[in-house]
Amino acid sequence: MAADLDLDAYLQRIGFGGETTPRLDTLCGLHFAHATAIPFENLDIQMGLPIRLDLASLQDKLVRRRRGGYCFEHNTLFLAVLKTLGFEAIPCEARVRLGAPGVLPRTHMLLVIRLEGDFWLCDVGFGGEGLLWPVAMDGEQHGQFQNAYRVAEEGGLRVLQSRHEEAWTDLYAFQSEPQFPVDFEMANHYTSTHPESRFVRTLTAQLPGPEVRRILRNRAYAEIRGSRVEGRELAPEEVIPTLRETFGIEVPDGTRFRAFEGA
Repeated sequence: MAADLDLDAYLQRIGFGGETTPRLDTLCGLHFAHATAIPFENLDIQMGLPIRLDLASLQDKLVRRRRGGYCFEHNTLFLAVLKTLGFEAIPCEARVRLGAPGVLPRTHMLLVIRLEGDFWLCDVGFGGEGLLWPVAMDGEQHGQFQNAYRVAEEGGLRVLQSRHEEAWTDLYAFQSEPQFPVDFEMANHYTSTHPESRFVRTLTAQLPGPEVRRILRNRAYAEIRGSRVEGRELAPEEVIPTLRETFGIEVPDGTRFRAFEGA
């Protein structure tokens, strides 16, 4: 898979010009550049288009056409990059807990990196609430600009948590066990087609940054700066301009989205 990667085009897409040797500073730099350059979005699902996880399709969409994607797309591409550069990367599945009314299926993809005997959680595909840098899997709190994260242990699980004021909030739970591409294909099919999937029911575009995290869900737009949240409801005619101007996603005029049908 990684042999077909156009690494130069990818690095240009995320604006990364640093060293590419498999070291921690490289990993952190790539993670930050990817997470802040390529938006998290599900517009293809909303437009009735399939989500393809082969490397050629991912490069065409996220790199050449400068679109975004969701976890399977982001982290499959990032996995190919890391393997090309010589990192030891393990693709894993997680159950999302953030905002979940109950136990959800394993429909999130993340990466565990082993580097110089230590383990790091990497995830460039969790959207506005997600990591900007890798986080050490040592159970300790790690600050990332206005946010703080830790990877806690829960029986045989690891749980990524974020700190909000004085409380820890679970983002997702996972096991550090390698999964195969077919596992992600199954989860991707459910997530992109099941009528009860949040990605089928809700349009979203999200982009985290060190100072502000921007999140659009249907027509609710919010900018999050630490504990301060500013938001408003967009008018229908504002959605496409916002996708273009705020998230850098080119959408043709007149595009229809499934979440708004009948609204």
